[in-house]
Amino acid sequence: MAEKPKTPWGANLSTLKQVRSQLVEGSNSVGERYRAKRWELLRATFPDIESMTVLDLGGRPGMWLRAPFRPAAIHIVNLQAPPPEFPDWMRVDQGDACALGHEVTGNSYDLVFSNSVLEHVGGHAQRARFAANVRELGPRYWVQTPYRYFPLEPHWLFPGFQFLPLNVRAEISRRWPLVHFPPEDQTASIRRVMEIELVSKTEMLAYFPDSTLLSEKTAGLTKSLIAVKQLGPDVALNR
Repeated sequence: MAEKPKTPWGANLSTLKQVRSQLVEGSNSVGERYRAKRWELLRATFPDIESMTVLDLGGRPGMWLRAPFRPAAIHIVNLQAPPPEFPDWMRVDQGDACALGHEVTGNSYDLVFSNSVLEHVGGHAQRARFAANVRELGPRYWVQTPYRYFPLEPHWLFPGFQFLPLNVRAEISRRWPLVHFPPEDQTASIRRVMEIELVSKTEMLAYFPDSTLLSEKTAGLTKSLIAVKQLGPDVALNR
């Protein structure tokens, strides 16, 4: 039987889970407020998005169903199997955003979109393939990812987590009560930690050299990066 994750916080576990909800997951959470601002920025950047065909690499239908606006059509590609039902303006395929099949490459899109996916694709070579697909599949794109040098790592909600040795991160992943899904054992913990790699501004511009790099900030610090490519005159943006 797999060893269950242990935590020294014991009796405070439910309270700390509530803290995670208030920070990133609940309808009134800090994270939800940032997501609302990001939707506003996306629409300001692409005012005609409601008439566009959008390719979403790594997204999920629920995110677009909760969005304050709707593209004319959206094609979602995700490693997970599609849900049994989704609206007729939406197409959902199971696939790898770093190695896309003809169901994607044979189409044309007005905008390629990705939200908090780049850090999950698996190393530099995979990120380069992902970025090449983004740049080739549409004349415009929007790619958001958490910033490596923000002090609070967003997946584990642990300060400086991304700068610690791998074995220390794996142990924290098993014990830290703000983890969303605690791994079953040390092997699973190491694998999960290795699957996420945050990037810097320099790396982001290397992957998307034809982009404008926007910074989402909190308390004056860059929280996440957005590589944007537009057509025509630039929209006035709060950089």
